[in-house]
Amino acid sequence: MTEKKPFNDATEHMKNIEGYPSDMDLKKLPRPLRYFGYFFITFFALSVLFIIIANIVTK
Repeated sequence: MTEKKPFNDATEHMKNIEGYPSDMDLKKLPRPLRYFGYFFITFFALSVLFIIIANIVTK
């Protein structure tokens, strides 16, 4: 993994204080969280698709 250079000193300082990760590898998450994420993304995509189709059909 390559180390990213900070945009400026202020962002590096905030990163050190807040402790948020700069990169996240979703494949390294625990299996239940991955499956929940896959379910949530699929559910959201299918819901949007259903709404679009429902709007087209009802016109």
